[in-house]
Amino acid sequence: MNVLELSEQEINRRNNLQALKELGIDPYPAAEYPTDAFSTDIIADFKDPELDAEGNPVEALREVCIAGRMMSRRVMGKASFVELQDSKGRVQVYITRDDICPEENKDLYNQVFKKLLDLGDFIGVKGTVFRTQTGEISVHAKSLTVLAKSLKPLPVVKEKDGQVFDAFEDPELRYRQRYVDLIVNNGVKDTFLKRATILRTMRQVFDEAGFTEVETPILQQIAGGASARPFITHHNALNVDLYLRIATELYLKRLIVGGFEGVYEIGRNFRNEGMDRSHNPEFTCMELYVSYKDYNWMMSFTEQLLERICVAVNGTTEVAVGDQTISFKAPYRRLPILEAIKEKTGFDCEGKSEEEIRAFCLQKGMEVDETMGKGKLIDELFGEFCEGSFIQPTFITDYPVEMSPLTKMHRSKAGLTERFELMVNGKELANAYSELNDPIDQEERFVEQMKLADKGDDEAMVIDHDFLRALQYGMPPTSGIGIGIDRLAILMTGQPTIQEVLLFPTMKPEKKTPRDGVEKFVELGFAEEIVPVLYKVGYNLVSDLEGGNAQKVQQQIGEVLKKYKLDIQKPTVDELNGIIEKIKS
Repeated sequence: MNVLELSEQEINRRNNLQALKELGIDPYPAAEYPTDAFSTDIIADFKDPELDAEGNPVEALREVCIAGRMMSRRVMGKASFVELQDSKGRVQVYITRDDICPEENKDLYNQVFKKLLDLGDFIGVKGTVFRTQTGEISVHAKSLTVLAKSLKPLPVVKEKDGQVFDAFEDPELRYRQRYVDLIVNNGVKDTFLKRATILRTMRQVFDEAGFTEVETPILQQIAGGASARPFITHHNALNVDLYLRIATELYLKRLIVGGFEGVYEIGRNFRNEGMDRSHNPEFTCMELYVSYKDYNWMMSFTEQLLERICVAVNGTTEVAVGDQTISFKAPYRRLPILEAIKEKTGFDCEGKSEEEIRAFCLQKGMEVDETMGKGKLIDELFGEFCEGSFIQPTFITDYPVEMSPLTKMHRSKAGLTERFELMVNGKELANAYSELNDPIDQEERFVEQMKLADKGDDEAMVIDHDFLRALQYGMPPTSGIGIGIDRLAILMTGQPTIQEVLLFPTMKPEKKTPRDGVEKFVELGFAEEIVPVLYKVGYNLVSDLEGGNAQKVQQQIGEVLKKYKLDIQKPTVDELNGIIEKIKS
């Protein structure tokens, strides 16, 4: 890396790195450092020792070996205090010169610790646990080891009287540099530990029920199992286009055909659609399929699952999300979708034709067109007037057949299907069916979907002939459900957006300052080695020099050469005048 691309702090850290090497200290040692304690456990488990009549401990103090980042340092002559941050939290370390340098050579303290270590460096400490005179539980270091040098400075987040100053809070930076966010912002790691608890608890529930976790293809020849726009890629060896999966459904049902009684998969799906506070183009979804069950059973199972997850994550069945307190205590309300629309709009869709529903949508000022079939129109109505109003967990049930091409017809309500969506805090959290297992009916549904595609619906399903073939071998009565893990994490952790529960959300490309290539400057008469200096000064484009003052440009170049101690010949004023004139012409 060119030195001119580094900040002053980065240059100092690299100089310190070199100084450590010259002292014979490896800044990146390979050997295991055998830690045996964590910061939070040291503090939680501490007990003040019993003292004898002279005030000395009756038992030896606890010895620990800890490692982490040095987040603060207070040097007070021959003694110092360090705040060390490990994977669980922070603990204070007390370091004295003579303790870590018992021999005559005091370089480890005087040179390495005081001068060559920087905040953010990883160190290892062996010592004893004690309580300072001010009452803070600390580790009294007996040895110190350099474990890794940090070459970039961390943001300095300060806290005083409960107020945070200079916080690292710009969302663009936080999501793009999540590694920094995790280091300096309290509570961020906790969100992702809770997310891990959600997944761990979900697997425990499924495994206890006897279900089997499986893996199905991400690259698929048909984008099936849901209504969504796929990402398309190309397989060179087969010379075919493939799709990143939009759902795992059809492959999991193939396994039910094959004899598995209950299967589930937790994995990434990909949909080439919009990005906002609740959508990411790649997201984690859980899908579960269980033989001999229906959607009524699945509603009861889902209630118990979510209640158990909420208790595991939060210690209670309630969680605060913004201004709302949401209770995941079972049971949840069950409401047919057509009744929900009637309840919120006064319009009864039951028995109405496509044209009548479209006319009502237009009357309400909704943007609908001729490509939308009856199911799509009902979906739009529900989304516009109903969805956002269901804060507490509510099962919306019995969707029209046009909205549910993979769902079994309702056993008693003509034109409807045995499907539910679980709404929580105004968003869909889960989608479930009594699965369609009639291969003839399924083929007819696929054909209807293709008609929607012909009308211009780019989210309509295509026919999966192999799936139809599998159904023809016979699939038992089955219930299936999909739960969005990211949305579940939002709810269980009380976060406002999906980006807060994704370690690395999809981001726009990082903006870079436009810059002309070296050759453009060389063509004008600049020496190649002076071009990085021009960039450093701020002349990233040749046009930036147009109308410039040659004497000022030379002075700016000279200041950079002096500051960075670069042995490069700077151009003369006359040469710069000639170049500026060339640019003008």
